[in-house]
Amino acid sequence: MKKRWWNERTRMLLTLELAVVLPAAALIVASVLHLENIHRDHAIEALMQRDFTEALVISEKHINEKAYGMVKQVRQDFPQPQEACSDELDALLKKYPYVAHAFYYSPQTGVIFRSREARMDDSDFRAEVDELQHMMVWMKMEYEPTVKKFRSMEEGGKLPAYFEQYKVRRGDKYLYESVVYFVVPQKPGQEPALGGFAFDAEYLRGQFFPQVLNTLMAHNLSEEKGTSHAGVMVHLKGDYEPLAACTDWDGGKPEVEHIMEGAFPGLVLGMKLRGTTLAAMGQHFVRTSFLILGGLSLLLACGILITYRNVNREMALARLKSDFVSNVSHELRTPLSLIRLYAETLELGRLTSQEKREEYYRIIRKESERLTSLINNILDFSRIEAGRKEYEFRETDIAELVRNTLESYRYQIEQHGFTFEEKISENLPPMRVDREAIARSLLNLVNNALKYSQREKYLGVHLYRENGSVKLEVVDHGIGISRPEQHKIFEKFYRVGDPLVHNTKGSGLGLSLVRHIVEAHGGEVSVDSVPGQGSKFVIALPVNVAANEAKAVAVQ
Repeated sequence: MKKRWWNERTRMLLTLELAVVLPAAALIVASVLHLENIHRDHAIEALMQRDFTEALVISEKHINEKAYGMVKQVRQDFPQPQEACSDELDALLKKYPYVAHAFYYSPQTGVIFRSREARMDDSDFRAEVDELQHMMVWMKMEYEPTVKKFRSMEEGGKLPAYFEQYKVRRGDKYLYESVVYFVVPQKPGQEPALGGFAFDAEYLRGQFFPQVLNTLMAHNLSEEKGTSHAGVMVHLKGDYEPLAACTDWDGGKPEVEHIMEGAFPGLVLGMKLRGTTLAAMGQHFVRTSFLILGGLSLLLACGILITYRNVNREMALARLKSDFVSNVSHELRTPLSLIRLYAETLELGRLTSQEKREEYYRIIRKESERLTSLINNILDFSRIEAGRKEYEFRETDIAELVRNTLESYRYQIEQHGFTFEEKISENLPPMRVDREAIARSLLNLVNNALKYSQREKYLGVHLYRENGSVKLEVVDHGIGISRPEQHKIFEKFYRVGDPLVHNTKGSGLGLSLVRHIVEAHGGEVSVDSVPGQGSKFVIALPVNVAANEAKAVAVQ
């Protein structure tokens, strides 16, 4: 027989490990990973924000370069002072579709202002023309300092131009328009002149910005900055409704923004991830982390609860074992004391009656059998706990076995003053059982009935066949068992919390052994009891137990 490795100590250690150590270790590991993930995610978020910011700076640079190039083209084609007239400005408007208004000023010509004639029927456009014309008054007042400023910029290698934002009304909305002022290129000896034009608002919104943003995202940013999953847009400062956006823009508020300078002051470039936001990613991570930590904490709490219950159970089991030792000591002491008392009486020769001596011999024999039964119960329990209990199955007349067992115990039944009823059906089939184990199960049930029937002393033992099983019933009219405790009485060391039970000495092993023996035979044991009215224990053994024999040997 292999040495049994599964015992109470192993189970306790394994329970402690599974219930507390592993969840605690998992919680520690998860916490460490959580901190690392927080650090990593903050680093990723910071990296993405930095990349987005750099991408927007690059976008602004490309947009300005394109706008400066457009301004340079128009500036180079601007009419010279001796050529400046309305016709030349009209020709300029036709050549460059992105120019909505063109204007020119010199001390000789004064202000010349021209707009696209085809759009003058639009009331909003006409109102825009009137407003811009009024604004041109400053050119005469600020002519000399402005020319001086532009000359200084040109000498410094910069484009001699100044950009100003302007909002134009289109129905119930306002569009963005950039107005640029510059010094007109001139030949040596010519008097300086100021010129400028206004970028067409519809052109900026419908063509310029969408094209340049899509080009930047497709060819530059997605490759250089890893923003292939991001969208970019441009909006007026203080208004998050997009003025224009690339095709990848899916709406929402930008994650990172950059205020533009240069050609388009007053505009803001914005960028965000497609389908989500950095904040949403962070919130999702936080929620996931809290769920994981919450689950692990719950698991740890459950583990502590399981351990607490297990420790309480082990403490209760330790108390039961202590009670068991006390009760068994008492039960052993009682028959031993009687045997010693009657043996000393016989040894001293104080009895003169042969009948009395035979009675003492019979008592000694009965107490010896009682002592043997108790010791056998303890030994069987020890073998079961150690996993060494084996059963010897052989074909048996079950009716004869029950009769002989009851007959050997009839003296005890009569001595206790019980009314005994025995009903054994005829023609019961032979069964393969362990004779000694079945007899011990029956005696344990009978002994319980004798112990816990103080008022109405009745004992009934019935053996019959029913539904493919042979059933053995032990009925008493004793104290009974409450329903909540009926499933516990077959546990080792357990005793019902009735005062009579605690005042009656017992080991708490009898019913536990009965259950083990019956299950080893492939059967089951049950109880039907009402407090104060008695109990009925039923052992049900299948008629064909031969198939269960191999399994029963393995039941430890």
